[in-house]
Amino acid sequence: MELLEAIRQRRAVRDYLPDAVDDITLDALLHAAVQAPSAVDSQPWRFVVVRRRAMLDRIAREAKAWRLRLEQSAELRVHLENPGFHVFYNAPALVVIAAVQESPWMVEDCSLAAQNLMLAACDKGLGSCWIGLAQDYLRSHAGRELLGIPEQWVPVAPIILGWPRAHVEGHGRREPQVRWIDEPR
Repeated sequence: MELLEAIRQRRAVRDYLPDAVDDITLDALLHAAVQAPSAVDSQPWRFVVVRRRAMLDRIAREAKAWRLRLEQSAELRVHLENPGFHVFYNAPALVVIAAVQESPWMVEDCSLAAQNLMLAACDKGLGSCWIGLAQDYLRSHAGRELLGIPEQWVPVAPIILGWPRAHVEGHGRREPQVRWIDEPR
């Protein structure tokens, strides 16, 4: 797949087949992630990959409960209070991208790595989704302890991966709103 095609086709996937994502594919995605640019070439990212179903379900339950305590949005509370709602949409893999230490650009650096990972996943026919509902829990002492995340690592981007149950049709994107400041053409 051409890069621009992957950019156009990549969508947040929220319904997955139970089929595992193999080691070779995950390794290729992680190698794509680390090709991202980073501030002063610090390459601060570290990765935690979870494929154990019982662990994914536990993290999903605990993240859901954690978020429910904090959530103000009535719309999101409806989802979080639904016993059938799985924060990770039953995806077979979770990749948590963490910064090795706090820095002014850690979110941007890890976000660039996450984008590379998600585009590479699209290229391989996988679906992905950044799960913002799990971020606060994964940064908590309980979440970090559960995943064995070292104290100096800061979880930034929880990305689920898996084989989509169906093709996700994206809605059209708006035309870019641009204010040009350049020399007359």
